[in-house]
Amino acid sequence: MRIAILTVSDSRTPDNDSSGALLQQRASDAGHVIADRQLLADDRYQLRALVSQWIADPEVDCVLVTGGTGITGRDVTPEALTPLFDKQIDGFGECFRWLSYADIGSSTVQSRAVAGLANATLIFCLPGSTGACELAWDQLLAQQLDATHKPCNFAQLLPRLREQ
Repeated sequence: MRIAILTVSDSRTPDNDSSGALLQQRASDAGHVIADRQLLADDRYQLRALVSQWIADPEVDCVLVTGGTGITGRDVTPEALTPLFDKQIDGFGECFRWLSYADIGSSTVQSRAVAGLANATLIFCLPGSTGACELAWDQLLAQQLDATHKPCNFAQLLPRLREQ
């Protein structure tokens, strides 16, 4: 798969973006192609504009967004990106929080991790912590972005989604 990675943060820089780096490394190690990697401040319109470009680009199959999923005033990733979804993938956020509960307990309720499908492009919005990105990749995304994972996976669905 061709994956674009976006880190949403007012404080991180390309030099200290450990979450984006982890996602890039894990995706590359799994044989995926990194189509692009960007870092943007918590601004809903900039986020929406960049992700819209990726959704329109036939060379991007999947967008991984890390950051901006909390509940503070500057956390706007879900508000910025869910309007772009043709379909929301509710099970992703539910399963992420269920897995996260084992690591951080009740603090997982503060996560607004979401996922959706837009123009046959998968979009996953993850918390900004490196631990959360590691959990999401290792326990959910690695399998679901792998065309050999059984009984089903997102990678197998992409060709059918593009036919619609």
